[in-house]
Amino acid sequence: MPTVKLPIPLNMEPMLSAPGEGIPKGDAWTYEPKWDGFRTLVFRDGDTVELISRGARPMTRYFPEVLPAFRKLRLDQVVLDGELIVVGEKGLDFGALQQRIHPADSRVRMLSEATPAWYVAFDILADGATDLRSEPLGKRRKRLEALLKGVKQPIFLTPYTRDHATAEQWFEQFEGAGLDGVMAKSWTGTYVPGKRNWVKVKHQRTADCVVIGWRKSADGKSLGSLLLGLYDRKGTLHYVGHTSSFSAAERKELIVKLKPLQVDVPESEWDSYSSGRMPGGLSRWSRGKDLEWVTVRPELVCEVAYDKLEAGERFRHATRFLRWRLDKPPKKCGFDQIASAAQFDVRGIFAGK
Repeated sequence: MPTVKLPIPLNMEPMLSAPGEGIPKGDAWTYEPKWDGFRTLVFRDGDTVELISRGARPMTRYFPEVLPAFRKLRLDQVVLDGELIVVGEKGLDFGALQQRIHPADSRVRMLSEATPAWYVAFDILADGATDLRSEPLGKRRKRLEALLKGVKQPIFLTPYTRDHATAEQWFEQFEGAGLDGVMAKSWTGTYVPGKRNWVKVKHQRTADCVVIGWRKSADGKSLGSLLLGLYDRKGTLHYVGHTSSFSAAERKELIVKLKPLQVDVPESEWDSYSSGRMPGGLSRWSRGKDLEWVTVRPELVCEVAYDKLEAGERFRHATRFLRWRLDKPPKKCGFDQIASAAQFDVRGIFAGK
């Protein structure tokens, strides 16, 4: 870890949130949009700027385009909490953001120009030598507003509201810009690292998907997850994500259930089998984990709960298995069942920007 003279350690776990069924009501709450990006702490000590993600992962080298803006802030020493995002033609583009994590310096530089990131700040944790974590959120917010008054892209100050009706409006409206939902935070609450004292309310929907395969567990001895597919209007089957919410006993039962449907289709021949998107290979975030998967005939249908279909192509997170749909033909499992929110310009979220 680099050395900075600040009251907050670089390896601090940020404050977290717990899922909520609905937006909580009451005078104690304040509400913010829930951004779909990389949660990132910014440490500025003079000309030294460090970007640190959850798990104390250094991110500085991947986002060189945002560093000069932090060096121009009024405070020479400051720690901020927020999200790194990439904005595409249809709103937040998490896929493009993931591509920014690349080992080659030349590609990092190229992507910093092709898909530049923004930083959306929602908290201030240190002002010079003063640790602000014990102060209530309301006071921290006023400090943050003073610091970021007049700042320009790529730094933005997230909006907030104390009005529940406005929060509900944001929940619906901002989905069209690719946002996840709404965050609810205690206006008088302190900043407690690693604790899930905030509430996140995310969009939850269901979809009927075709089981197209299964991925082995990390030790290769059991089922890790079911791979899911949807048909497009042309009748082509595409991989859209996975579900893994099963007990150990259920995983054993699933292997038995899927065994008769197994087909020998190597990944290299997936195009000739489906012609659609296949489950991807190693992710830069997977740290070399074995992601071997087994193809099955597309005959089983299951209903899953999901929060977001990224770029209209893939579930943003793992889905939650709900039930088998023995009554539904696989060919009826299409993208048409995915609700599309009315498009909303991300820039419209930031008043005066």
